[in-house]
Amino acid sequence: MAAEDIKDLVVMEKASVQEVFLHRPTLDGILDQIRDKALSIAPDLSTATSRKSIASVAHNVAKAKTYLDDLAKERVAELKDLPKQIDESRKYMRDFLDKLKDEVRQPLTDWETKQERIAAEKKAAEEAAALARQIETDHEIALLMNREHDRVAEEKRQAELRAQQEREAEIARQAEEKARREAEEKAEAERQAAMQREIGAKLAAERAEQERLAAERRANDAEALVVREKAEAEGRIRQAEAKAEQDRLEAEERTKQAAVKAEAERIRAAEEAAAAERSRQALEAEATAAEERRRAADTAHRAKVNREALDDLMATGLTEDQAKAVVCAVVKKQVRHVAIQY
Repeated sequence: MAAEDIKDLVVMEKASVQEVFLHRPTLDGILDQIRDKALSIAPDLSTATSRKSIASVAHNVAKAKTYLDDLAKERVAELKDLPKQIDESRKYMRDFLDKLKDEVRQPLTDWETKQERIAAEKKAAEEAAALARQIETDHEIALLMNREHDRVAEEKRQAELRAQQEREAEIARQAEEKARREAEEKAEAERQAAMQREIGAKLAAERAEQERLAAERRANDAEALVVREKAEAEGRIRQAEAKAEQDRLEAEERTKQAAVKAEAERIRAAEEAAAAERSRQALEAEATAAEERRRAADTAHRAKVNREALDDLMATGLTEDQAKAVVCAVVKKQVRHVAIQY
């Protein structure tokens, strides 16, 4: 049997393939038709033609099986592609209606945007006015705080100055006391030495007197010898007395020189203390000037940074008053997560 023989054997429209394979009674009806047609041939095995006819019908049944199976596979392939086609159509439908929705709502959206902008501008103006008032109040408070800070700093500086003066005065007093003590000790040593020399002179005078007495005793033996020895003894006495007087005068002179030197040491210590005070005052004046220069430089730097921030904000479209309000808010740390780095 040819392809026409299969179509005669299997009577089924392609459009009904899905219904046939999803509805068992329909499939059974088609299978019954095939069975009836295939068995309608009377089996006659006596002739070769009859046997060939039986074989042909059996072959056509097999081909009918393949034909029906191929129809089913084609339908399954079509059904597998169907979700993709539906999804593409759904996306096309959604995009079209979304665009249409936006087009229909655009006038209302524009009006709402304009209202939000008006409300935002009004709120910004109110906040700027409130911020300006707050800045003025904060400025007055800052001035009071600065004056209090300066007062406390001045009291601390005066206390440190008094302590430094007391330390320097104590150092000068100790230096003067040390110089006086050293001078007194040196003068006492000179005085003791003079006393020792005076004692030595007295002892020498006593020895001279003893020698004179001995000489007088020896005068009884020899007058001439006595006279000579007496003269010699008197000479030695005069020399001893002169030497003792000279030693005494030298001791007094050394004592006077030691006193003068001690006074000079005291004056030098006082001058050094005065020089130390002048140096301290100069250092303090320099520190004060340096602090004033630092404050002026810091103020100028902060003003420059604030001015640059103000210019950048104005470059974005803000007015000068609005930009000032924003900078003031950031400086006062009223804007979270935002700060100016000086």
